[in-house]
Amino acid sequence: MDRFVGRARLEWWANGSTCLGMYDIDITVTVDAVGGWRGTGRHVEALDTTEREGWDFLMEMDPLFSLAFPGEDRGGIVVRIVEAEDGVLTFTEGLDGEGSVNVTFDLT
Repeated sequence: MDRFVGRARLEWWANGSTCLGMYDIDITVTVDAVGGWRGTGRHVEALDTTEREGWDFLMEMDPLFSLAFPGEDRGGIVVRIVEAEDGVLTFTEGLDGEGSVNVTFDLT
């Protein structure tokens, strides 16, 4: 397969058991002759104000998301997301554990 066009889900995991956000996206992924890949996409539906605030918060903390394809319960590919002003999302491969932020939440 050298191209996938369809729907996928971006997941932002705080740790192995806590997902802080899930976003459905329409995605196009292409793979070149040496196995390198590139992806672009858009949110399936425009984010409402609350969703946008959550998305912006997660992107500011660390733009690494897990990418889940149809039929997957949980994302297995870690991707770094860059969002253009027109809403186009560009994906590059991120390394698992690459996150640059260590945050502790006090829930008491």
